[in-house]
Amino acid sequence: MKDIQRTLYGTPLSGHSHRVELLLLMLALPYSYIEAPARVRSSAEFLRINPLGQIPVLIDGELILCDSNAIMVYLVKQYAPGSGWLPEEPVAAAQVYRWLSIAAGEVRYGLATARGVKQWGLPGDLNIASAIAGKLLRFMDGHLTGRRFLALDQPTLADLACYSYIAHAPEGGISLAEYPQVRAWLAEVEALPHFKSMPGLPVL
Repeated sequence: MKDIQRTLYGTPLSGHSHRVELLLLMLALPYSYIEAPARVRSSAEFLRINPLGQIPVLIDGELILCDSNAIMVYLVKQYAPGSGWLPEEPVAAAQVYRWLSIAAGEVRYGLATARGVKQWGLPGDLNIASAIAGKLLRFMDGHLTGRRFLALDQPTLADLACYSYIAHAPEGGISLAEYPQVRAWLAEVEALPHFKSMPGLPVL
């Protein structure tokens, strides 16, 4: 493997950053980590890297990539093809991409939004976010009955993309007590080699 200087811009409390960091660790890809809180993301230097001012951003050699799901797809295709994290077989690939869409949709606008509103007073309607989260968690709990992982019989990008904000759902006022299959799935992800937890926040 080429010796490439690899840098991840993120924040420790960002689930979007965390999912990319998990994959870097699980693929054993060395990287440096630069914290990019709001004041950094609004700087001219950062906006040259990502004009949208968002994290995570991965710099891999001369390549600059934004968006957590896009970064994960790149990392697997570039460094771990055939590993199973993102299968080539059409039906299996479709199952994984379905959950990447859920991560960018219901997870983002449900669990992540509720956490942002509760913890930092970020814009969003807590009631709407909680309703989206509840609908998703009920679906997931049924879907995971008899399954260890979301998309296939092995861990994939689907699991990493959805894990962080669901694991920290109580920080947004959303209990996981009624979802035993979801909790069992979280434990499966946490048992993966090289897993690293995301720092916790108070449950408000």
